[in-house]
Amino acid sequence: MEETVLAPERPVHNPAGKGTGRVSIYQPEQAGLIFPEIPTFNTHAEERQHRKERLVAACRAFAQHGFDYGFAGHLTVRDPEFPQLYWTNPMCVHFSQVKVSNLILADHEGRVVEGDYALNRAGFVLHAAVHEAHPDIVAMCHAHTVYGTAFATLGRPLEPISQDAAAFFEDHVVIKSEAGQVAVEKAAGPKVADWFKGVKAAIHQNHGLLTASRHSIESAAFWFIALERCCQQQLAVEATGRQPVLVSPERSRYSREHVGSEYIGWLHFQAIFDQLMATQPDMFD
Repeated sequence: MEETVLAPERPVHNPAGKGTGRVSIYQPEQAGLIFPEIPTFNTHAEERQHRKERLVAACRAFAQHGFDYGFAGHLTVRDPEFPQLYWTNPMCVHFSQVKVSNLILADHEGRVVEGDYALNRAGFVLHAAVHEAHPDIVAMCHAHTVYGTAFATLGRPLEPISQDAAAFFEDHVVIKSEAGQVAVEKAAGPKVADWFKGVKAAIHQNHGLLTASRHSIESAAFWFIALERCCQQQLAVEATGRQPVLVSPERSRYSREHVGSEYIGWLHFQAIFDQLMATQPDMFD
């Protein structure tokens, strides 16, 4: 297997505090305040509808950020009742036109089992392989973005140049396998999927960015948006020709634990979702 730059394993911390029942210090301690709560579901059908709606919202958010590039780009979320199946955006439908009614459900062999549209071949090869190899991964995002693709040509990880970048410190990997070769053959999928153990993001050399979440499609989508911004910031700093002052490893780890978790990704996306709900009511058609 080709050389891959992998972040080292790290200890698990509880940044919210010992035995508090809170998963983040950002959750209010004062009762009665308006604050997003992670939903619970009585049935698989309820959870399925929720995941599909958030998948559509993630696609619309990608459109807002200009992440479209023809038919390239694919977002997936595992079905809650049938975990061997995953929901994804339809082939050749712009991110801004994805809605609940045109989502498709596919299996790990690339067969569409529900929906009218075709499946993106490259999306199936990469995403199905990751979902199959890592049963804990709930959702995954990939798009051909300007800054992420540019940074991916460098074949190296992000540096902790800011608090935002520290969210990915020791929590992303640079994959060199299959670098620059479009993933349309099934054999390419496992070569990429192998590297997603224990990290939320990957920079695929000469290709672009990928994020994966064990929590939700909202978390995967937000961390993709954040990773693209970090690549843009890194390139902007490097364009100055000056060496940036890096955040120390200790402070980077502290920031990552408080602002780089799956929960924080989910929490960030709630503001995006509310804005989309107010401006794009056709999402759920």
